[in-house]
Amino acid sequence: MTARVIHSPHRAAGFTLVELLLAITLMSILLGLTYTGLRAATRSAERGEVILAAGGSVRATHQFIRRQLNQMLPLAFGLADDRDETRVVFVGDSNSIQYVATMPGYLGSGGPQVQSLELVNGDDGGILQFSHALLQGFEETRLHDRDPVVLLEGVQSAGFEFLGRDEEGVLTPWMQSWDQPGLLPVAVRVYIELHEDLQVQWPELVAGVRLDESAIQGAGKVDTTYQQKMRELIKGGGSAREQ
Repeated sequence: MTARVIHSPHRAAGFTLVELLLAITLMSILLGLTYTGLRAATRSAERGEVILAAGGSVRATHQFIRRQLNQMLPLAFGLADDRDETRVVFVGDSNSIQYVATMPGYLGSGGPQVQSLELVNGDDGGILQFSHALLQGFEETRLHDRDPVVLLEGVQSAGFEFLGRDEEGVLTPWMQSWDQPGLLPVAVRVYIELHEDLQVQWPELVAGVRLDESAIQGAGKVDTTYQQKMRELIKGGGSAREQ
């Protein structure tokens, strides 16, 4: 009797459970790597935008401050507490300065304005802020009628320094405090160090007054010479020079 061989049917086409789990695992790894790469690229792009924005803010602030300091005017905005009643045309220390200058564009309507640059502490570091008010009818409280304009954030250290002349007309060393409120300094230096995270450096800024020195000498006293110089200056009689 001949034995009959029974062949088993062919296995249905498809994946086994092990193969399916392996495919899912590989896909999860690939998706994880892709997400990590996209997240790193997004962070890099955001970081680049922050650096570019910081660089643009530094350039704009640098140009604005230089322009305003170059255009300082020997116009009084107060009286000093001294026997001679010296008219105050400039006040400055290592953290703030106050002076009179014109404002750019439509902001200059109304004439010269008292302007203030001040370094203050913020939530994320130091802040350089700017305030201004019309010289006509000026009172100290007028500088606080509206919120100051934030010019620069992320300041790690900063300060103002001043260059003047002694009684013989010789330039003095740089000073961190200005003790002659009736006179404008020869030049003002603004040094700023920003946080390392911003990866931006503040260019050196030394700004001098663009007025002929003969127009500002002796401007601190209330006398006929001072009044005459002020009239000439307001009428455009004062000469200017580029440094």
